[in-house]
Amino acid sequence: MLTTIRNAWKIVDLRKKILFTFAILLLYRLGNVIPVPFVNTEQMTAWFKQSELQNGILGLFNMMSGSAFSRATLFSLSIQPYINASIIIQLLTIAIPALERLSKEGGEEGKKKIEQITRYTTVGLGLLMGFAYWMMLRNANSTQYPIMVQDNALSAVTIILSFMAGSTLVMWLGEQITEFGIGNGISMILFANIVARLPDMILAMGNGLIHHFKETWYVALIAIVGMVALIMFIVFITAAERRIPVSYAKRVVGRKVYGGQNTFLPIKVNMSGVLPIIFAQSVASLPATIAAFAGNTKTWRYEHLWSNTSVFYLVVYMILIIAFSYFYSTIQYNPVEVSNNLRKNGGFIPGYRPGRPTSDFIKRVINKITLFGAIYLGIVAILPIVLGMIKGFESYAIGGTSVIIVVGVALETVQAMEAQMLMRHYKGFLE
Repeated sequence: MLTTIRNAWKIVDLRKKILFTFAILLLYRLGNVIPVPFVNTEQMTAWFKQSELQNGILGLFNMMSGSAFSRATLFSLSIQPYINASIIIQLLTIAIPALERLSKEGGEEGKKKIEQITRYTTVGLGLLMGFAYWMMLRNANSTQYPIMVQDNALSAVTIILSFMAGSTLVMWLGEQITEFGIGNGISMILFANIVARLPDMILAMGNGLIHHFKETWYVALIAIVGMVALIMFIVFITAAERRIPVSYAKRVVGRKVYGGQNTFLPIKVNMSGVLPIIFAQSVASLPATIAAFAGNTKTWRYEHLWSNTSVFYLVVYMILIIAFSYFYSTIQYNPVEVSNNLRKNGGFIPGYRPGRPTSDFIKRVINKITLFGAIYLGIVAILPIVLGMIKGFESYAIGGTSVIIVVGVALETVQAMEAQMLMRHYKGFLE
C-alpha cells in the first residue's frame, strides 16, 4: 500500500488528485466544527453524552458523522441525506418505467438527469432531517441543559436551513472527490469521519484494557486477536474473486491468426463493497431515528424492537444487507450483456454454448457469489454488536461497520491508484 502511494505521488496528475482529495476532506472537517446559530454546542454535547442516545441509533449516526451530530454543527447530518436519496431513487428506478428507461437507454445524458433528481431529493431529505433535528433540540432543551439560545420562528428557520445547506454542501464535496479526486466521494467522507474518531475509540479501549486487565485479561486477549483476525478476513474477502474460464476461438484474417488464447472472467466476491451495509443501516435505523428525534425513546417498540441491540433489529439488518447486496449485483453485473459481448468477440465458456446457456451459468455463479458476499458483510456488521452485548467485552467491541468501511475504502483507494497508474503505463508500477 505504501509503495503504491509513493509511486502514485511521483506522477504529476495523480499527485494533484491526491492533494485535491485531501483539500476537500480538510474543508469537510472544518465544516464539522462550525456550530449552527442559536444552539449552545457545549450544552448539546453534555446532554448527548449523558442521554441514552449515544448508545443507540443516534450514537451510530454520531460516529458516522465524525462526532458532528452530537455537537450540532453545520455538517451534523453528514452524508446521510444523500445516501437515503440514492436508495430512494435507485429503488424508484426499478419501480417506475420512465426512470428505468432513462437509466438504461438514456446514456450519459440519462445518467446526468438521474443524478440531478438525486440531488433534488437530497435537498428535500436534508430539509426534513433538519426539521427532525430541530425538534430533537427543542425536546432536549431544559433548565439543566439550555441547548437552545433562542426558541422562536427565526431560530427554527435558521437552524433547519443551516442543516439542509450543510447536507447539500457535503453532497457537493463528495461529488467533487468522485469527479476530480481519488476514490468514491461518499466512501471517502465516511472514511474521514471514522478515522477522526479512532483516537477516542483507541483511548476508550486502552482505558478499558487497563481497568479490567487483572480481572479479565483473557477477554482483552481474545478481543485483540479477534480484531486482528477480522481485519485480515476483510482484506482477504475484499481481494477474493471467482474466475470463470473463457476461451477464444482462432480467427484467420489474411495471413494473421487471432484468438485461440485462454483467459478468465473475474467476479469479485464482494462486488458491491461497503454500500449494502451503509444503505441497510440507513433503512433499518429509520424507525428508531424518528422515535429519537421525536423524543419518544421510552416506548416499548423502540426499546424492544428498533434498538440496535435488539434481536429483531439485527435480523432486519441482516436481511437488508443481503437484499441490498443482490440489488447492487443486479445493477453492476448484467449476465446477458456479458454473454453477448463474449459471443461478439468469439469467446465462450468451456462446456456451455454461447447465448442463453452462458448467461444462465454466469447468473447462477453471480447469485452464489453474492449470497456468500452478503453473508460475509452481515457477519462482519453484526458480530461486533453481538460481542458488545456479552458481559466483559463491552470495552473492546468496535463497530464492524466502521472496520469494514475503513479497510474497504483504503483497499479501494489503493486499487484506484493502481488503475490510474496502469492507464498511464507507469514503468515503476508495471515492474
